[in-house]
Amino acid sequence: MQQFGIRPEEPDDWWEVEALYDLCFAPGREALSSYRLRDDVPPVSGLSLVVRDGQGILAGAIRFWPVHVGKHDALLLGPVAVHPTHQGEGLGGFLIHEGIEVGREQGWERVMLVGDAPYYARFGFSQLSGIEMPPPTNPDRILGLELTPGKWGGITGPVRRWTR
Repeated sequence: MQQFGIRPEEPDDWWEVEALYDLCFAPGREALSSYRLRDDVPPVSGLSLVVRDGQGILAGAIRFWPVHVGKHDALLLGPVAVHPTHQGEGLGGFLIHEGIEVGREQGWERVMLVGDAPYYARFGFSQLSGIEMPPPTNPDRILGLELTPGKWGGITGPVRRWTR
């Protein structure tokens, strides 16, 4: 089995990670509504992760962004990508699990994403109701996970860009 190393994304990784996302996702990915929440907002420090293979080549990456949901703070997971030469090796799941644990350790209480419910259910995500992403977003694809039990309960409202 090939050796991999995981670490927080550093500024020097930015363009290489962007190139991986361009490779793995359709053209125009930045036109998605979730990108409006990321515009001019840096990813959460220490929480966005990269995985490199034994030769130091980028094999996968995940980013988490801070957002406001109603009157509460949350993490917005995504994107997560694995280089095509390493797909099927479990790196995507590994990045998601690690990111969730680091988020919990940093004191975040909830995480959300826009994605495929059957895929993300295995990580504990379920559909959120009453949460409004910027349009156009299919409400059935808005998923959440409690990093602290009960922390999605009763939360409704729009998801907004982070301001502090």
